[in-house]
Amino acid sequence: MGAYPDGRGLDKPIAIYYEHPDWFRPLFQQLDERGANWLKIDARHHCYDAASPEREYSLLFNRMSPSAWQRGLAHGIFYTLNYLAHLEAQGVRVVNGCRCFAHETSKALQLSNLEKLGLPYPRARVINHPSQALAAAEAIGYPVVLKPNIGGSGAGIERFSSPDQLRAAVEANRLYFGIDSTALVQEAFTARGGIITRVEVLGGKYLYAIQIHTTGESFNLCPADICQNTRGEELTRIACPVDAPKTGMKVEGYEPPRQVIEDVERIVELAGVEVGGIEYVFDEPTGRQLYYDVNA
Repeated sequence: MGAYPDGRGLDKPIAIYYEHPDWFRPLFQQLDERGANWLKIDARHHCYDAASPEREYSLLFNRMSPSAWQRGLAHGIFYTLNYLAHLEAQGVRVVNGCRCFAHETSKALQLSNLEKLGLPYPRARVINHPSQALAAAEAIGYPVVLKPNIGGSGAGIERFSSPDQLRAAVEANRLYFGIDSTALVQEAFTARGGIITRVEVLGGKYLYAIQIHTTGESFNLCPADICQNTRGEELTRIACPVDAPKTGMKVEGYEPPRQVIEDVERIVELAGVEVGGIEYVFDEPTGRQLYYDVNA
């Protein structure tokens, strides 16, 4: 951004590429209040000319969500990968670009990165057909969870406590592998004290961390749970974590150990995540620290 850190005076606008109609209203409001030269790009209704040589934007901030498939926009996820690659080929500065989005939309890639970095994560097998699920679970040991490779907000996660449960699901043809027909069979861990830790980064560097105190009743450890009250009802406020203490949930600031900060910065560097968060827990039975999600 150089001489124009507030986005004013730019020859070309800053673009915010998004699909959810509500999540980014505070960001849009701030940009307007600062008089920034910016515009919205709605990923739901977008196309581009691959032959166009002109760079339209000074910078594009990618805010497409992997959970878009839950809102009838699965096509937008694969489209976005191509669009971001096109922009980068043109020399447009993209925040959370193609490499980042490829990792955010693939739990399998996230596992490969954690393995490459030598960091702890839940035991898992990556499969592409329901017929492989039982063998994968047997290799890991029950209980297990099955996760679609492209998730978002904990979507599609299912727990199986025994071979009989999983076999019944396979025989009933009701396992959901998501929009890329790929899934993880993963050990089911229990967060010690019901605590999830999420470490946020900005520019690929540690910014802050929070701990979310869950009820401990769910195997879905997505922090989006803080956007619900204790009855599981969605809150209506856009910035719902702010109101979480009023609704029976507890969210608090946390200063993670230096080693965790270093781990997180290594994870996001490898995945190309400039703005995002890494989640981890300590497993109750074993005491192991486990990194389990990468979010951009």
